Amino acid sequence: MGRVSVLTNVLKANQEIATENRRLFEREGTLVINLMSAPGAGKTSLLEATLRGLESRYRIAVIEGDPTGLDSQRIRALGTRSHQIKTTGTVCHLDARMVAHALNEFPVQGLDLLLIENVGNLICPASYDLGESLRVVICCVAEGAEKPKKYAVMFHIADVVLLNKTDLATASGIDLRELEKNVREVNAKATVFAVSCKTGVGLDAWVAWLREAIASRRIAEVARC
Repeated sequence: MGRVSVLTNVLKANQEIATENRRLFEREGTLVINLMSAPGAGKTSLLEATLRGLESRYRIAVIEGDPTGLDSQRIRALGTRSHQIKTTGTVCHLDARMVAHALNEFPVQGLDLLLIENVGNLICPASYDLGESLRVVICCVAEGAEKPKKYAVMFHIADVVLLNKTDLATASGIDLRELEKNVREVNAKATVFAVSCKTGVGLDAWVAWLREAIASRRIAEVARC
């Protein structure tokens, strides 16, 4: 069996489990976000800022793909439930099976929002559906305006792209307009927010969008019932 056939079988098996995960999330009316980025793009800091912005009006939990457990500790320090998927440092992405196993130990019943912080990587996570409702890609502006074109598959599948650390744009010599233009050339349908956890720029707009997404999920659940 060739390498392509093996990969095809792996992805097919993953998709079957992802479908089951998605059915569970839809049954519970839980909005699930797969949060992806390159290492160091600021996923956890942005996650912390998002949780603070949402305050305590929602029932929220986080699943972490960080093998060190440090990110999970940071989330728990904010009073949010967090579960660390036990992986080794060689794992380059989460898959649907890992999430399904986590759900056995970490029930999601009654949640409004589940955030899954994927492993820092702009290649492998793009191929693995976890059963999420939305895919959010974080791009640190200091990574360069060409990043969306270099990793087009990842940006193409994104529902939302967060251009993070905008406070570094001037010092990095990055034109935010060019960066956003490159995102839209790869994915014209993605919602784009320019944000900074340091200055707070754009966070209110991102959190407001997320609140609307949670509300839409609730409405859809009521309609199904």
